Amino acid sequence: MKQFDLIIVGFGKGGKTLAKFASAQDRKVAVIEKSKKMYGGTCINIGCIPSKTLVHEGLEHGSFEQAFSRKTDVVNALNSKNYHNLADDDNIEVLDYTAKFKSNHELNLLNDQDEVVETIGAEQIVINTGAKSMIPPIEGIDSSQYLYDSEGIMNLKSQPNHLVIVGGGYIALEFAAMFANFGTQVTVLERGNDIMTKEDNNIVAEVKKDLADKNVNIVLNADTKKFEDTDKGTIVHTSKGEYAADAVLIATGRKPNTDLDLQNTDVKMGDHGEIIVNEYLQTDASNVYALGDVKGGMQFTYISLDDFRIVKEQLFGEGKRSTENRGAVPYTVFIDPPLARIGLTGKEAKEQGYNVIESAIPVNTIPRHKINNDGRGLFKAVVNKDNEEILGASLYGLQSEEIINLIKLAIDQKLSYKVLKDNIYTHPTMVESFNDLFNM
Repeated sequence: MKQFDLIIVGFGKGGKTLAKFASAQDRKVAVIEKSKKMYGGTCINIGCIPSKTLVHEGLEHGSFEQAFSRKTDVVNALNSKNYHNLADDDNIEVLDYTAKFKSNHELNLLNDQDEVVETIGAEQIVINTGAKSMIPPIEGIDSSQYLYDSEGIMNLKSQPNHLVIVGGGYIALEFAAMFANFGTQVTVLERGNDIMTKEDNNIVAEVKKDLADKNVNIVLNADTKKFEDTDKGTIVHTSKGEYAADAVLIATGRKPNTDLDLQNTDVKMGDHGEIIVNEYLQTDASNVYALGDVKGGMQFTYISLDDFRIVKEQLFGEGKRSTENRGAVPYTVFIDPPLARIGLTGKEAKEQGYNVIESAIPVNTIPRHKINNDGRGLFKAVVNKDNEEILGASLYGLQSEEIINLIKLAIDQKLSYKVLKDNIYTHPTMVESFNDLFNM
């Protein structure tokens, strides 16, 4: 049996970065990836890079065909670059097989016929297998020819006239805005009473207004019952009526990829199918770690990258870094314009007992909006009046995905909001709005 110092199952952001670092420490590393289309992980191949490329192309008013062609070129280039970055390293072997655990220290490698080709072992093993779309048990969902998950919808050959999206979460809304920018009629079917229920109410009102201006129809309290194919598309039967579509996106969430024969190990699973880890990303099998989407929680590439830092510290450092000290985590919803968020909303802060100061400025009061020719949006900030620390911010407007990171830095360093208020910013920029936003 071939032995390695480290085996990484999955070619995601955290795993590939760890492989390269371990190689630099002269460790022998195996990276197992069952699909050649996934070299580099979800983000590069079927997640944020292709989807945000399409978002960008839609904003540039390019044609649907040109946008999807450019998306393919971008993905292929990054896929190849990531493969060679590892495969060309003398200390790393990229193994194109499906991995199944035989024990805490051993993995069987299976070919496309599910035959065991080889068994390999290592002292340390890292699981980095990501997540996949959840497909709900709706009548007709297995037989319809017009249904897609978030991966499949980015491989369409032609532009749909009417896209129905089942689900009203962040991924659903990103696709809704993107397809609407290409001129597709979009209907979003949300089971709940509203969209973006964790966001600030004023921000959500602005988002819904802007989506409506794109002719995105959001149907609330809509329970999807059945898909019925016709010659031209499919009929989506819901509790709120029927909707004819020539394409349907199923965007009802994602679940961890854990088809790894974990029953042969001491690794434990959670109630939602995630791998249970401690704050150092160690499983109940002390030599096995899990990072990225497979362990549940926030499904962001930059979380997977930070997971790498934690595991690197465990394997090669002092082990001080953990999920408990990674600081505030920002995120961006790439609708149009984007919504970037960090920390608490005003409502959440009050519910937690903080003495709160809130501030808000419309984007159309920021001088840069004239240059951008886009006054849509609203910026809001929440501050703890007792110690002047920033509790959170919601930035809905152009360039918000960039400037939210400055607020993370301020939160993590426990800076007074007055530092951002009195800072000198270049002009004309969106970030100079902080002079006014934090003028509380």
